[in-house]
Amino acid sequence: MAMRRREFLGAGVSLAAVAPPTQPTKPTAAPPATQDDWQGVARVVAVGDVHGDKDALVAALRMANLVDQDERWSGGKAHLVQIGDIPSRGPQSRQAFDLLMRLEKEAASAGGKVHAIIGNHDAGVIHGDLRNVLPEEYGEFRKSDSETKLAAAYQMELESRRKAGRLPADPAELENIRKFWYETHPPGFVEHRKAFGPAGPYGSWIRRNNALVRINDTLFVHGGISPKYAKRGRTELNETIRRELADPERLLPGVCTDVLSPLWYRELAEGDQQQLGAHLQAVLQFHQVKRIVIGHTVTRSAILPRFGGRVVDIDLGLSRFFGRPPACAVFEQAAAYVLHRGVQIPLPGARPGELLQYWKAVDAADTQPSPVRRLTDELQDAGGAARP
Repeated sequence: MAMRRREFLGAGVSLAAVAPPTQPTKPTAAPPATQDDWQGVARVVAVGDVHGDKDALVAALRMANLVDQDERWSGGKAHLVQIGDIPSRGPQSRQAFDLLMRLEKEAASAGGKVHAIIGNHDAGVIHGDLRNVLPEEYGEFRKSDSETKLAAAYQMELESRRKAGRLPADPAELENIRKFWYETHPPGFVEHRKAFGPAGPYGSWIRRNNALVRINDTLFVHGGISPKYAKRGRTELNETIRRELADPERLLPGVCTDVLSPLWYRELAEGDQQQLGAHLQAVLQFHQVKRIVIGHTVTRSAILPRFGGRVVDIDLGLSRFFGRPPACAVFEQAAAYVLHRGVQIPLPGARPGELLQYWKAVDAADTQPSPVRRLTDELQDAGGAARP
């Protein structure tokens, strides 16, 4: 994707512009290497993109018996994988981050683990891709002096324009700039950018996480693995992404902004399965896994198995932005299944008829008429052989 850095970081005010001079906005070094492979885990629960809806996340976690009524960890030694994209499009992004950051500590104390996979939106709130951030998300950071900080940041913007020779002399043009700037920089914006900067409490937490993890026989990644990245190992990719997020100067060109990277690639969710079959098999062999679990690409209202169960897209649109039901994927030593509206449904494999039976079970679990009914009918008409 050809993008100039100015365009990609076009939030209107840079991280440096909104942070106090005494507070560096970039850490001096990338976080240390993080483990990205776990074996012998008895229970793994994978939850899709949250997109600013803490309540929907809690509903899915309760359904999987990972949190109690007080939203405290109750999953014991289970591993929770949140597949990425915690923020954007919803009014509870900060609350969702706070929940997962707390559960990470509680799970560790119980012998469990929380994996918050880095998605494109998680990376975006660090480096300034704010296209889908709502005013309410900035509002979560609003304080009594937010308007004063905004006014100071606006003066910095004017000074930057003046130095670049882009400050208009016409008062009407200047007023239009002012109106647009304040429309796109609500109260809380300055605090939000500082909190999600590379050294901020939320930005630094994201940077400690992985973009790819292997747990037992499953690879978890937000977008997918494209041919371009098929021969690059998990640890190399994770460390590269963390370095880029520590220093925006590394972004373009970089992995975080590459539409073929693990944060952005969509073809495992949308591409032709026959054409991609050999590529997928090579990726599975390279990572020595049975399947890949992805998010990023919203499905048709339910968790979507593809490629005979070797790819599982768990981004059914959990948040209120999409309005889909609570669901998650569960991988245990003897079983792999979906919890859809609380109903346990086995994940299908490659044997004839399994995919059709899966969609029939999702249909039956749904409020009627089910949004997957059309897909079920299509598969029925094709004798169960179609592959969505």
